[in-house]
Amino acid sequence: MTESISHLKYIIFFMTLFIGVPSGYFLSLKYPKIERIIFFLMMFFTVRMEDINFVSRETYRLSSRGFEIGMVDIVTLIIFFLILKRKRQYNLHTPPGAWIYFLYFGISAISIFNAAVPLFSFFELWKMLRMYLYFYVVYNYVNSFEQFKDFMLGIALVTIYIFFEVMKQKYLEGRFQSYGPFPHQNSLVMYSIILGALLFAYLLNKKDVSALKLSFWVMMFAMVSVNIIATLSRAGLVLYAMSVIAVLQLSFFSGVTSKKVIVTIILILVSMLMLARAWNSINERFRTAPEESANVRRELAEAAIKMANDKFWGVGLNNFGIKINPPWQYSAHIEMHNPDDEDEQNGLVETIYLMIAAETGWVNLGVFLIFIFYYYFLNLRNYNRYRGTDYQYFSIGLAGGLLAIYLESTLEWVLKQTNNFYQLMLVFAMIAVMKKLELRYRNQNVPIPKNVSTKERIASERELHHA
Repeated sequence: MTESISHLKYIIFFMTLFIGVPSGYFLSLKYPKIERIIFFLMMFFTVRMEDINFVSRETYRLSSRGFEIGMVDIVTLIIFFLILKRKRQYNLHTPPGAWIYFLYFGISAISIFNAAVPLFSFFELWKMLRMYLYFYVVYNYVNSFEQFKDFMLGIALVTIYIFFEVMKQKYLEGRFQSYGPFPHQNSLVMYSIILGALLFAYLLNKKDVSALKLSFWVMMFAMVSVNIIATLSRAGLVLYAMSVIAVLQLSFFSGVTSKKVIVTIILILVSMLMLARAWNSINERFRTAPEESANVRRELAEAAIKMANDKFWGVGLNNFGIKINPPWQYSAHIEMHNPDDEDEQNGLVETIYLMIAAETGWVNLGVFLIFIFYYYFLNLRNYNRYRGTDYQYFSIGLAGGLLAIYLESTLEWVLKQTNNFYQLMLVFAMIAVMKKLELRYRNQNVPIPKNVSTKERIASERELHHA
């Protein structure tokens, strides 16, 4: 029975690939609304992962457990064919900073020579290639500020979906820590921090929002906050608060308005009510957190440092979960719960930075840090260039959100998980898009739209494109 279900999954997948992709492509050419739905699905399927694994190794503790391919890749292919169709209208370009990613990929590939199981390294390389295609497609697809409206609507719909999944787990299934549609509550926290920071920045800085629409976006921000609180992640709660404070500061640096003051006061009151409602659970989580967890984190970090110091190119991409166990001696200092149990396995180091150093070397960790901070500083550049415009909210939100998840990554390796890796590449692509659009306007000596109607904005962008 199980084998039949497995075969059915492959049949459905290949039918979707060879029928769904061409159908989606031609429908998108004919119906703009279909195209917008497919763009939304590029976001949605980073939350609701629907995929299959070729050569799966689900029983191993790895950051990638097979040659995955999923619905997010299918809808990305549809948009990829659309940008190829329109390459005369909008030239295709390599996104800024892509060379750093290629360098990171190349050094990761070199580490395979030290891998105990090279196949596992190829699992991760395959995932990195999928991420780059996604990144490239988003960067070349988004060519107008009007598409930012679709992006924010997508964030709202994704937020609603996650909220209902969390509420189902919390109140119908009785889970103490909810994880929504994600593999772990830490994945949900990291994904939601970006959503919450963008929504909060939108609330404070978007100028053309009616009272009714403002209420809707306040509700979206409240839903994200509830999702994060429901995870009862101690670090997540602290870093989410930090991201909100960063957004608040940057928003007021851009100018103080009565709207910002009123929205801030309302959200502070709402936040206090939500915290009061959840205080007992939060207090219990902080009070009963096992000390053993901190000890395990520290011991795994020591093992990761041993690996990075032992091999210049690391012990092999996606091989930490193998070499943390005997016969390798990197974990000799870690006491096993049952020394007589030959099947007992150590876990993965709880920080993406030391995992990268252990698997691919200190040099590649440096490349990875350059990669992620390149886009952070590019985003700060966008903040300066977009100050006072209708789109400053985007750079403000990402400044707060990315800061929080970079700090959280000192405690988690979540950014290597497929959901969160896709989201990271999505926001990096949008940061690069903001630079692209700003340069386009500046080269034509046309100011970036400040507070104009949708019709005026579309007319301005068409005029700019044909100039």
